[in-house]
Amino acid sequence: MSYTVTNTGVITFTQEMLEVKIFQTREEMGKEAAIDVSETIQQLLGGKDEINMIFAAAPSQSDFIKELIADRRISWEKINAFHMDEYIGLEKDAPQGFGNFLRKRIFEKVPFKSVHYINGQAEDISAECMRYAGLLERYPVDIVCLGIGENGHIAFNDPSVADFNDPNAVKVVELEMACRQQQVNEKLFSGIDRVPTHAITVTIPALLRAKYMFCMVPAGNKAKAVYHTLNKDITEECPATILRTKKGAVLYLDKESSSLLEKKNNTEVK
Repeated sequence: MSYTVTNTGVITFTQEMLEVKIFQTREEMGKEAAIDVSETIQQLLGGKDEINMIFAAAPSQSDFIKELIADRRISWEKINAFHMDEYIGLEKDAPQGFGNFLRKRIFEKVPFKSVHYINGQAEDISAECMRYAGLLERYPVDIVCLGIGENGHIAFNDPSVADFNDPNAVKVVELEMACRQQQVNEKLFSGIDRVPTHAITVTIPALLRAKYMFCMVPAGNKAKAVYHTLNKDITEECPATILRTKKGAVLYLDKESSSLLEKKNNTEVK
């Protein structure tokens, strides 16, 4: 693996098909990711009337989202917006709801052509999965903006439920304890008993149908997941490893989240 260091101190390299960029701070990471996403949006809109994007809802995305909505070059009125997962059974107005998280930070901040929410309070959850899958078929995704969980999940595809060949585009999953604990660690819930046990998620094959995937992963609590993403075998044991097979995927890291990568050649990270 050959590393390149830019004149601004950004480290770049490629792992299989995945482009990796490492920044000193999460603020720099978010700014650069927003620039790259903005330029991709403009490029795509140069050849089509509208595009479709899927967003992730997590604290790891906050710096990126803040920079993205400040970019006045983006024609938001030509973008249809989606999100990739949602808890089942939370109160409609719960701030931890992923639709609510994104509504507050981006969906109501800029004038999207349309915004499509997953309904985690639906009476018929199977029908809701089918409804959202139908929307993704109607609006083929161009860009996915995502993160990686502490257990290597992408969206809510935890290792125990991830399927690289999933026949479904949207499904119900039971959340692993490690996934639920992460929500507590990030102070989104006051205790593990408050975190829902099930969720609706867009599946891995559905996410991979996007032409471009921009993955923002700051902070030290993600360091082990980042190491595994880049170095483990490509299997559902670490779902994010699939990003290494994706042309058009870029992984953005900061100093903390990339801190274990230098140990690759002399220390095994378990």
